[in-house]
Amino acid sequence: MSRIMLIAFALATSILPVTVAAQVLAPQPHMAATPGFDAWLATYRSAALARGIRPEIVERALSGLTPSDRVIELDRGQPGDTGGAPARFDSYLARRLDAARINGGTATATRLSSQLAAVEAKTGVPAAIIVGIWGMETNYGRITGDFDVTRSLATLAWDGRRSALFTKELDAVLTILDRNIATREMLKGSWAGAMGQPQFLPSSYLEYAVDGDGDGRADIWSSDADTAASIANYLVKHGWQRGVRWGQRVVVPAGFDRGAIVNPARPTICIKPMERHSRWIPAGEWRKMGIASSLPWPAEATPMSLVEPDGPDGVAYLTTANYRSLMDYNCSNFYALSVALLGDAVATSPR
Repeated sequence: MSRIMLIAFALATSILPVTVAAQVLAPQPHMAATPGFDAWLATYRSAALARGIRPEIVERALSGLTPSDRVIELDRGQPGDTGGAPARFDSYLARRLDAARINGGTATATRLSSQLAAVEAKTGVPAAIIVGIWGMETNYGRITGDFDVTRSLATLAWDGRRSALFTKELDAVLTILDRNIATREMLKGSWAGAMGQPQFLPSSYLEYAVDGDGDGRADIWSSDADTAASIANYLVKHGWQRGVRWGQRVVVPAGFDRGAIVNPARPTICIKPMERHSRWIPAGEWRKMGIASSLPWPAEATPMSLVEPDGPDGVAYLTTANYRSLMDYNCSNFYALSVALLGDAVATSPR
């Protein structure tokens, strides 16, 4: 799971939540004493009260908290760009985009066809893309994580490596509790604090979760309608363009001059994944350079970027700005492509 996906840590069920590539740190034992945590917690408690969180909520959320060595171990074991995925995209895709996930997506799309159609009509985000994220994040709501989100975020905020980031997320948890949106017991998720069927971090929940079924509450834990609407809202708020495909698989001709398409601007966020992207070139120009595709091409002027996740010897894709919206959800080419290809498989599966 913010941009959920602007944090470089792995979720329990996907590569990275909406992420920026993190520095690789080798796993190491956590040696800090509990009194250090207690002192930090007392300071945090005072700050929460000072910003207006009700005392009973602060007490309910923070009383008896202890740090989790398991959370720290998982955080420090993150390899950054691939989040533990195999080194090659083809190996990763074979493991993630299997028949069971495609069949589950087809069943979900069929079961929720009316709700998904309504969300697509309102937002312009295709139902298949919503289902693709849903499937890759939590296997359509089946695997949402069982870590205590409050404890995980308190541990990560105290540990200090990314204290500001996780303090913000812990603040968001207390805001959720203070607004009576959810109970402490409901807030289960990944070790890194991502929650619910779409695996939103708490701050992303507050910013992007929406009520899709009209009951006055954005319930990403148990409401399919709210989950679908919230995923779509996240993508729209991150630039999703109605009527534009994410991209398509292409064939690059032998001897193609990749030096001529290098992006001259070095990425400043999501650095390692974005280094795999060429500069933006209109679709018509790519065709003139000999790039071929079995799918219909978008309008000639559509800006597209070449992405070769395994390098020149692997598969290649021309991607649009909507692909970047998928990377805002989770900053990994492996993740974004797996979502897009799952969506394509669901869209073309017989119903």
